[in-house]
Order: sequence, then structure tokens, then C-alpha cells
Amino acid sequence: MNDPRTDRAQGALYGLALGDALGMPTQIMPRAAITARFGQVTGFEAGPPDNPVAAGMPAGSVTDDTDQALIVGRLLAGSGGRIDPEHFAKALLEWEADMKAKGSLDLLGPSTKAALDAVTRGVPVTETGRTGTTNGAAMRVTPVGVAFPLHPLDAFLDRVVDSCQVTHDTTIGIAGAAAVAAAVSTAIEGAGLDAAMDAAETAARAGAARGHWAAGADIATRIHWARGAVAGLAEDEAANLISDLIGTSVASQESVPAAFAVLALAGDDPWRACLLAANLGGDCDTIGAIAGAVAGAVHGVSGLPADAVATLRAVNDLDVEPLAERLLALRQAG
Repeated sequence: MNDPRTDRAQGALYGLALGDALGMPTQIMPRAAITARFGQVTGFEAGPPDNPVAAGMPAGSVTDDTDQALIVGRLLAGSGGRIDPEHFAKALLEWEADMKAKGSLDLLGPSTKAALDAVTRGVPVTETGRTGTTNGAAMRVTPVGVAFPLHPLDAFLDRVVDSCQVTHDTTIGIAGAAAVAAAVSTAIEGAGLDAAMDAAETAARAGAARGHWAAGADIATRIHWARGAVAGLAEDEAANLISDLIGTSVASQESVPAAFAVLALAGDDPWRACLLAANLGGDCDTIGAIAGAVAGAVHGVSGLPADAVATLRAVNDLDVEPLAERLLALRQAG
């Protein structure tokens, strides 16, 4: 691993999976219920039998966040860096069918589900994402950040929009995805965490000019506010603020800023950041996936616990190294 970008690219992908898997058992649970059941999540846990989404999932399992990010990565790597919307819609529908066949309860999010239902009704893929404002595009966009440099920004945003169009072709959906992709891309080049988060704000602000307008709070403004809101707070106090005020729902305006608040609080330690996200509840697997991807890109896979990475590989048959290399080849060719 002579090129430090290789370490960071692998870190982004494994970091995403790490935050996703740690948040898997506590997703859609209230923060108080997590405390009552687990006390504090300190490592991988199996999905509780009464969790309607995670029930029966082995400890260390990833969810749709990682699965869909890998779909995006493979489409990019297999097509010279472009995502064909028809192929993307087909891949997502095939993934959903496979999950249903396996008896999985963890399926598509609300915006993606609505968009793909429209696809099956014959609505053109250029129109199916007109109302998607939840965090599905942000959770799966990390490979775009690995594959492409942030500058020139307009060209970078074109790539982000390609990954959003089918399901989240809105000002909010694109802004959330742009924030995550920009933070990852900046970190791949060697930037520290603060610079990566600054880039997220800049890209979110520019991304909000793309797509179909949707009413809602500005993502860039909320990321900036969320970063400052947790400054100087103890971890428990900050976690309560994230849960109660910033928000942990599937709405992009909540979960994306929440992930950056987690990073502002704990991003110098990717493992701690992912654990903090897992203890938030709500859509904490996605918050953890975003925070883990950015922290992993900043610190590299060498900055993640080796035993945790080994667990992710074993439980999920996960092998992101070849994909990371192919995505970096796109970056180099760009």
C-alpha cells in the first residue's frame, strides 16, 4: 500500500461498513431504548429479535447502506465512471429482489422505494427522483468521492447528480450526497477532518442549486450549525443534543448534519465516531455509515481497528480492496 490514497480509499469503504454494522442492531430504536437494552453499545451486536428491521441479523452484518454503496462503486468501475440511470435502477431492483428472497427485513428506504415503484410503472428514470429528499443518496455516495477529485466542482457535482438522479433528484437529496462525497474526496487527497468538513459545506451549498426544488432546511447551513453545536460538549450531552435537536431521522436535513456533528465530536477516532452514532438511535446505521466513511477516508484503513475490519470481511464476505483500486484508477485517469 505505497500510495497513501489506497489506504484512504479502503478506509472510506471499510469505514462506511463499520459505521453501518455497528448501527445495524440499534437502527430505528429510541435512544432511551438503546440504553435500556444495551447500556452502551461498545462493539458489534446481533440484531435484537424485536427490532422490526434488524431482527435475526448476525453481529457485524452490514445493511442497505453498504450494499447500495457497493452497487454504486461497481457501476462506476464497470462503466468508465458514469452511472447509467437505467442500469442503476435495474441493479437496485435486483438487490431488493435478492433481499426479499433471503427473507431480509432491511429493504429500500422511502425515497428509493417510491422511485423504483415508479420505474416499474414505466415512469422514465429521468423523472422518478423528483421527490426524493431522504438520505439514501447520501448513504451510498462514498464511491463517487473515492473515484473523483473535488475540483473542478461543477464536474464533481455532475458525478454526484448521476448517483442521485433515479431516486433523489432534488435540491435536498443532491446537497446531502454532495456533502458526503466532497468530504470523502477531500480526505482521499490527504486533507484533515476539518478541511474535509469545510469541503462538505461548500459542496452542499453548490449541490443545492441542482435538481428539483424541495422545501426544507438548507443542508450546508445545518452542517455548519451542527458542527458548532457540539463543540465543547461532553459526549453524553452532545449525543442527547444530536438526538433531540439535530435529529436522527431518515430526513437528509437531520441525518446528514447529525453525521457531521458526530465527526466534529469524535472524528479523530473513527471507531469512537461509529460507536457514538450507533448509540444515537433513529437512522443510526446511516449516520454511522456516513461518519465512518469520512473518518475512514481521513485516517485510512490503517486507522481502523484491524479486528473490526476482519469481522466485517468474515461476516459479510466483504472484500473492498479491488473495488478501491478500480475507483482510484478512475480518479487517476480523470
